[in-house]
Amino acid sequence: MKKENYSIVFSSLTGNTKLLADTIHEALPKEDCEYFGVGKAEELLSEVIYVGFWTDKGNADQNTLELLGKLRNKKIFLFGTAGFGGSEAYYQNILANVRKSIDASNRVIGEYMCQGKMPLSVRERYEKMKEQPEHPANVDALIENFDRALSHPDADDLEKLRNIVTEG
Repeated sequence: MKKENYSIVFSSLTGNTKLLADTIHEALPKEDCEYFGVGKAEELLSEVIYVGFWTDKGNADQNTLELLGKLRNKKIFLFGTAGFGGSEAYYQNILANVRKSIDASNRVIGEYMCQGKMPLSVRERYEKMKEQPEHPANVDALIENFDRALSHPDADDLEKLRNIVTEG
């Protein structure tokens, strides 16, 4: 069986998705990696592309969506992080939105998502919301989620990803 070369392309706003990309890079044979980093679809000659993204309003970030829209005849493994976590259904909804940007000539060969820490400015925004007399009822839950996310991606998240890419 022919060995397939691969590329890993990612967009990472806070470093969470880069950590996932690094984990994939460490888990797979280095000699088969043709490209690692932020790139353009035209530069990606590999048949297998690992595409990483950060979540923006329930979908991948704009740069990733544009990249995915340009890929043709590739095997794509999607991986991403989201500040709001803890729900597989939420992750599946994000992945479904991302898949809408992938041309039908491509095939999604795997997916992985986990929670990622958010910038402190997000918690500060939640705290300011809480100070308002008529704040959203879920503001305490948002603050709790922020605090839970601080440790992610954690060792378990990275081990799950490592297992998926090496067993897939």
